[in-house]
Amino acid sequence: MTTTTSAANTSIATPDQIRTNFPALNRRHAGHPVAYFDGPGGTQVPRQVTEAISDYLLNHNANTHWTYPTSAETDAIITAGRAALADFLNATPDEIAFGANMTTLTFHLARGLGRAWGPGDEVVITELDHHANVAPWTRIAAERGATIRVVKMIPETGQLDYADLERAITPRTKLLAMGAASNALGTINDLKRGAALAHAVGALFFVDAVHYAPHELVDVRDLGCDFLCCSAYKFYGPHIGILYGRHDLLGAVDFPKLIPAPDTAPEIAETGTQNHEGIAGATAAVDFLANLAPGANRRARLEASFANLHARGIELVTQLWQGLASINGVRLFGPEPHLPRTPTVSFTLDGINSTDLSRRLADHGLFASNGDFYAKTVIDRLAVGPHGLLRAGCACYATADEVQRLITAVKEIANKK
Repeated sequence: MTTTTSAANTSIATPDQIRTNFPALNRRHAGHPVAYFDGPGGTQVPRQVTEAISDYLLNHNANTHWTYPTSAETDAIITAGRAALADFLNATPDEIAFGANMTTLTFHLARGLGRAWGPGDEVVITELDHHANVAPWTRIAAERGATIRVVKMIPETGQLDYADLERAITPRTKLLAMGAASNALGTINDLKRGAALAHAVGALFFVDAVHYAPHELVDVRDLGCDFLCCSAYKFYGPHIGILYGRHDLLGAVDFPKLIPAPDTAPEIAETGTQNHEGIAGATAAVDFLANLAPGANRRARLEASFANLHARGIELVTQLWQGLASINGVRLFGPEPHLPRTPTVSFTLDGINSTDLSRRLADHGLFASNGDFYAKTVIDRLAVGPHGLLRAGCACYATADEVQRLITAVKEIANKK
């Protein structure tokens, strides 16, 4: 069976070495090499990931748990996927479930947990979150007669109001749902504080780590979360979601399921035939990140790799923030670079809505997304209008030269308006 794991590097990969893995970086648009700042909505994919997906479909494609070779190979690929994502999150393989995406998995988990809720019970969510960490909880709470409490964000800083969070947690709280990082503003939240508050009243703690996982290495043990979701397509993999659940809890959730389906963790959380090729691709994405640095094992290599990528991310986000701040008419949102944040910067430009700004940047070969990014409450609180924000994120393949191209293009557009 083909494996996606290659020999680990003996040194830290340089930006140029990282970029050689991404065929998309060869694209040109309007006469310019394309610079991808749209990573917060989905990163580009390295060659190793597409090869793993292709290898599975061409050489191992089968359904699971039968005795012939391709079925056994598929079982092995799923097992390897659980092990890889366990290393990625510092979990155990039997705590890793797969699904279509974070949103679907969260709706599924909410349905399972919410069966035990009723009037008088409370669920705490935040204004800073992507609505995939809002709608599943509000929907099940409404169906079960439970109460939703909403923690405010501070528009001026893009941070959570932690005093309001403390007020929201009560002895009636059943679950706190909190984002690790804001996909709209880059804000990194104090998850340990959230875990301590939730657990002090016997509540569960759910974390949306979709925007966090590409930039900070997740450690579910250190964070103290009970459940956590992320999406492989945000960290250089295919479109597949991952759910971590503490093993004793995951197996006890009253998930809707078919009677013949497994009733033990982690399979109890998975419905129907899984995206086997996506699991193979997600494994390859983890191995791609791990193999950017040396280390004694995959988790150690991930730690070294993320430490390097984090340092580069701080440099790039500082350059981007300071460069944009120097342009007349630019308004920046979220925490400043010296505060906990991801290398994702959102802004507006006076006189040009974000949709037009995105189009004009594309004419410079700069691909950046705009709108509300499904963090609609954030956009409403910022009162920036229906077109929302222009969002520029620095993925592992971003360079200082590309950041400068973006700054220069925004300045040129500002001067021509």
